[in-house]
Amino acid sequence: MLPERKTREITVGRVKIGGNNPIAVQSMAATRTQDLEGTLRQIRILEKAGADLIRIAVDSDKDVDALEKLRDQTDKPLVVDLQESYRLAERLAPIVQKIRYNPGHLHHHEKQKSKKDKVAWIAEQAAKHGIALRVGVNCGSVDPEWLEKFPDDDEEAILHSAAEHCEILDNLGFKNYLVSLKDSDPKKVIDINRRFHEMRPDVPLHLGVTEAGLLPEGVIKTRVAFEQLVSRGIGDTIRVSLTVPFDDKGEEIQIGRAILKDIDEGRFRSVPDFGDKKLNIISCPSCSRVENEKFVELAMKVKEMAQYAKEHAVTIAVMGCRVNGPGETDDADLGLWCAPTFVNLKKKEEELGKYSYEEILPRLKTELDRLIAEKH
Repeated sequence: MLPERKTREITVGRVKIGGNNPIAVQSMAATRTQDLEGTLRQIRILEKAGADLIRIAVDSDKDVDALEKLRDQTDKPLVVDLQESYRLAERLAPIVQKIRYNPGHLHHHEKQKSKKDKVAWIAEQAAKHGIALRVGVNCGSVDPEWLEKFPDDDEEAILHSAAEHCEILDNLGFKNYLVSLKDSDPKKVIDINRRFHEMRPDVPLHLGVTEAGLLPEGVIKTRVAFEQLVSRGIGDTIRVSLTVPFDDKGEEIQIGRAILKDIDEGRFRSVPDFGDKKLNIISCPSCSRVENEKFVELAMKVKEMAQYAKEHAVTIAVMGCRVNGPGETDDADLGLWCAPTFVNLKKKEEELGKYSYEEILPRLKTELDRLIAEKH
């Protein structure tokens, strides 16, 4: 049996999250939101798979226009991934059930305003329409203010950023919120969420390993994190983030439920070592921010090509868009972030150049060989 959870209950449309409610399973549409036919197909795939919540990315007024047309096509609660344009919350709050904002993105707009004023404005829109908020803190886009205070410890920066936003919302009297603290390293996900839960046991948590990657490693990484957290009563809703073809997005829901069922019935599987002695390939989930669908095929080819280096301590990150790409490849030994017509190659924070989708694989292999030689 899953252990008792003691977080407070929040409401996302007709879905109750937190307390002893069932752990909600959600996923995200992979297509561009303005592609009405494609996004509706994604919604139908996720509905059929049994998603409790469906998330859609919005980054412009045109995206909101598209979402207004899609809203009546499903009775599932919709969560909007509010990226950098936080002012869109005013138009979104009447048509969705939850808004996710990233504290690390708030500083990009209206820099003359304080983060407290921006959060207060978002919370005001949410309160007017009775919807929930998610404070979504990601390893690749942490609030610069906290990174400056903890330049050598991103976990501390993530924890302090999340705690600060909880305090802001609490002081505003807004309680219908939850928090997510994500990283591509399952060990960090476990550590950060356990520490945050000790600090704020009342706050519901959304669990996920961001950029978990391809099958089967992406499932294994996610399972590692979920097993160790959910088994301790930590986690109120989950999302499995995999790099899969668009038509297979329902697998994220099915895999999430299978992991929860295994935990509930006491089945804990052995997992490979993701420590310092193995090749680690991370890739972001295929979502509506992806700017070229070739990204999924490229991630698979990178995995196949790099198998000869599986015993070497090298991390390769393959990112599908300009939001995740620049920041979330900085910590990787080699990073690829995919633009519409080319791929940026990086060695940690160093830019190595832009290459076509056809050129990038042999260029990556050259850098991988060089890196292995340097380590020996």
